Amino acid sequence: MLDTAAPARPVPKAEWAERVPALRAALLEAQFELQEAAAFPVVVIVSGADGAGKGDTVNRLHEWLDPRGIATHVFGPLTDDERDRPPLWRFWRTLPARGRIGLFFGSWYTDPIVRRAYRESGKAEFDRGLERIAAFERALSDDGALIVKFWLHLSKKSQRARLAELAGRRRTRWRVTPTDWKHLGLYDRFRPLSERALRATHGPHARWVVVDAADDRHRDITVGETLLRALRARLDGPPAPPPPSPARRRPVPDALGSATRPGPAGDYKAERDEWQGRLSRLTRKAHREGVATVLVFEGWDAAGKGGVIRRVTQAIDARLYTVVPIAAPSTEERAHHYLWRFWRHVPQAGHLTVFDRSWYGRVLVERVEGFAGEDQWRRAYGEIREFERQLAEHGIVLLKFWLHVSPEEQLRRFQERAQTPFKRHKITAEDWRNREKWGPYVEAVNEMIAETSAEEAPWEVVPAEDKQEARLRILKAVSRRLKRALR
Repeated sequence: MLDTAAPARPVPKAEWAERVPALRAALLEAQFELQEAAAFPVVVIVSGADGAGKGDTVNRLHEWLDPRGIATHVFGPLTDDERDRPPLWRFWRTLPARGRIGLFFGSWYTDPIVRRAYRESGKAEFDRGLERIAAFERALSDDGALIVKFWLHLSKKSQRARLAELAGRRRTRWRVTPTDWKHLGLYDRFRPLSERALRATHGPHARWVVVDAADDRHRDITVGETLLRALRARLDGPPAPPPPSPARRRPVPDALGSATRPGPAGDYKAERDEWQGRLSRLTRKAHREGVATVLVFEGWDAAGKGGVIRRVTQAIDARLYTVVPIAAPSTEERAHHYLWRFWRHVPQAGHLTVFDRSWYGRVLVERVEGFAGEDQWRRAYGEIREFERQLAEHGIVLLKFWLHVSPEEQLRRFQERAQTPFKRHKITAEDWRNREKWGPYVEAVNEMIAETSAEEAPWEVVPAEDKQEARLRILKAVSRRLKRALR
């Protein structure tokens, strides 16, 4: 792909002066239309060879566009917070909202290519990193994002000349670092790796545009005009058809009907205290070893999620856990990909995050209530599997529980709540409406479990007719899983 760039044709000053004003005006007009429509976000990646002018290109886009509608992100060495999380965590957090432009200087491509060039990673790890990036960009594009990717290319000869030119000028020599010269010495490693990365992540949803950066004016005009064409095509064109939905799995096993109840409980309080004590010791050990944990609690209304979460967190040092209650998304959250708000809560090393409801809302309430179209919630299965795979690959312990009760037991608990003054706040009109859709929810839950149970992230269906049995079962499951993960 690196050979596909049109050779840089030097752009004379007179031609530059003639073309740039119209280009700037057109870019601003497109940007203002984007902001007004707020229909999709724009992700612009500026990557490529050292000395190719990536920083100059980003500065030029800031000059030509309204900087109030742009957020530029430059990624240097990993911070401690970033090192504690999966590789894509720091990029998910910085994604632009609908109607805005995000400029990514370097982006998620830099680390995999550099690590492989320095032989700090193997081929399998490099390929997995590219697979992870391709899935990331596919998820953003399927959600409506416009992704425009520029690779600023220099031949080995041009890169050497550019670095020498910059180093030879007093006002620019600070821009050339020892790392730049080292990368020039590794040019014959970087080029095939860059070629591999571009080919593995190039597609109709996220095309690479390779720009010969030997001439600054040619480079900047090419980037500006390409971005303008992409914006205009999306703003002026018909709505893009939704991507095809994955085929539905048939038949779907009845995971709820086949759930087994544990044996009768003995002395509940003694068992609870014993397992809370074990969990307390294990979470302190996990903190020392830097092992993070994510607990996901889903289940029927009134199934006892709150009570279980209280018994789990009672055993843990309050400084080591966070409970994230998930309700309807805020305006800010709706302006992003639905996984954005969950990526932000991935715990740091040694800490534990409890999700009281979770990303599975996409394939449960959003599916049943019609807030997400079939193409959206079917596509979410693959996106969720990839998200959870990345958590597991990073060493995060992930447990997912569905608390199951019969409709008769749920009704009894609803009525009890309605009649108990200090419990009335727990029952809402929405809870009663959801009961009317028990059948569709059963279908959605069974399909969710079938589609998203994996070796690294299996579902555990917990019979919760007896609250004490359910609490003990979950305390034991979390403790045993943590014990296996620790040294």
